[in-house]
Parts: sequence; structure tokens; C-alpha cells
Amino acid sequence: NQYLKTCVQKKKQKKKQEWTENLLSEKVEQMMEWSSRRSVIRMNGDKFRRFVKAPPRNYSVIVMFTALQPQRQCSVCRQANEEYQVLANSWRYSSAFSNKLFFTVVDYDEGADVFQQLNMNSAPTFMHFPAKGKPKRADTFDLQRIGFASEQLAKWIADRTDVQIRVFRPPNYSGTIALALLVSLVGGLLYLRRNNLEFIYNKTGWAMAALCVVFAMTSGQMWNHIRGPPYAHKNPQNGQVSYIHGSSQAQFVAESHIILLLNAAITMGMVLLNEAATSKGDVGKRRSKCFFLSFFLNIVSIRA
Repeated sequence: NQYLKTCVQKKKQKKKQEWTENLLSEKVEQMMEWSSRRSVIRMNGDKFRRFVKAPPRNYSVIVMFTALQPQRQCSVCRQANEEYQVLANSWRYSSAFSNKLFFTVVDYDEGADVFQQLNMNSAPTFMHFPAKGKPKRADTFDLQRIGFASEQLAKWIADRTDVQIRVFRPPNYSGTIALALLVSLVGGLLYLRRNNLEFIYNKTGWAMAALCVVFAMTSGQMWNHIRGPPYAHKNPQNGQVSYIHGSSQAQFVAESHIILLLNAAITMGMVLLNEAATSKGDVGKRRSKCFFLSFFLNIVSIRA
């Protein structure tokens, strides 16, 4: 009897193992078929639960939870989706492409139940679902601090999956064309005014140009260029838009623009205050100008 029980148990385990292997093979084959059609696989709630959440699974899945429908008015989602597409295409058309990693997307209007299941109330959000086990805290990409540039996403994926992705961006000649047009314009102006180049020695002009560079750098434009943060954040649940980041370790592009304008206002106020104090005229009017300008500078400084 014990021998028969052991044989029956082994037979059941073998059938279960065969069923698991067949199911896994079907899932991998289906994912590969979808991936051959497009680099990013679109998923609704049923597909997500079957191919991402439910075992068996021997592949990792990167999921972007987003809200791309026009009525959602999520400009950040569109920007993040463009970077995500660049990364997925880089993986899909690389020589190292395999069935170890797949890129998917779940749109709020196609998988609202998935958002509710994961208690997710913001978009875009990137998550990694490992081949074995459940996602951990580090499997959620820190978009607010790092930004959504393809290179940053690729580095995060390499840390989570050991899959190295070299990002290939499509050629963009707009910068080269703009630079060529600018050089041509400046060269043409210099040629037309070749007999009168006193404006090159204009201190005010050079001072304004230097201030523009200073405002751009002190407002965080270089940080934006390196990290690629979103312009602003819109909550897909209530539609509230945030222009100021809640953390001191990150910022939105709109926030840097606000800081730039405040710095420019403070600088202009200082210049006008100096002019009011040193100009000739009625002492009372000069004092009034200085008082109002000082009050304006204090308000702007507090805001900054």
C-alpha cells in the first residue's frame, strides 16, 4: 500500500510538473509573440494578472503604470512613455535580446482594477516584477528623485535583473541645425555691421548675457538636463497638478522656471534700488522708491 501511494504521489507530481512546464512554455511563447510585434506590450487587468502576477514565471517584467489618454492631460506620462519606448526598443533590437526580460505598460483607462489592486494613486510609475518571488521596495523605480531618462531606467534594470541594456536613441539633428542657423545668423550680422562693431564692447549687453547664464545655472537647469525630471506632476485620481516637488532632493522643471523668475526679479529689484538711491532728484521721492523696492525685494526673497 505504501509503495502504491508513493507511486501515485510521484505520478501526480510528474503531471503537475509537466502541466507547469507546459503553462510556462505557453506564457513565454505568447510574451515573445507580443514582443515581436511591439517592444512594449500593452496589458489590461486580465493579462497583467495572468502573465505578470500569476506563477509560473521564469522571466522578469518591467511595467509602466501610466495614464496616456488625452482626457487625463498627463504631459509627464507622455514624456516618460517616450523614454520608455526608447529603452524598450534598445532592448528589443539588441543582440542580447532574450525571453528573460519583457517591457509592458498598463494604462489607467485599460486597467483601473490593477491600480486599485496595487494601491497606486499616481502615474507614471515603473515597477519590476522579478522572475521569482514578489516585488520588493527597491523594485519600484524612484522616479521623483532620479527622473525617467532611458539611461537611468537602464541602470535601475541592470541592478534588479543583471540585464545590461545599451540605450540607442534615434538620431536627432535639430540641435545641429539650430546651432548652424545661430552661427550663420551671428556671422551674417557681423558681416553686415563689419564697419561698426562697437556693440561688441557694450558692457550692458555682456552683463545681461552673463546674468541669463547665471539665472539658468542657479535655477537648476543643469540638474534638469542630467536627471530629466518631469515638468510637473498631475495626480490621475483628482487631477491636481504639483509644480513644486515635495522633497528637497528633487525638483520639477516648472520649479526651476519659477526659481529663475524669482532670481531675475530680485536682481532687477537690486538694480532699481541702486538707481533710486544714487539718482538725482527729490529726496522724498527717492526715499519712497527705495522703501517700496525694499518691500518688494523682501516679499520676493521670502518666496524664493
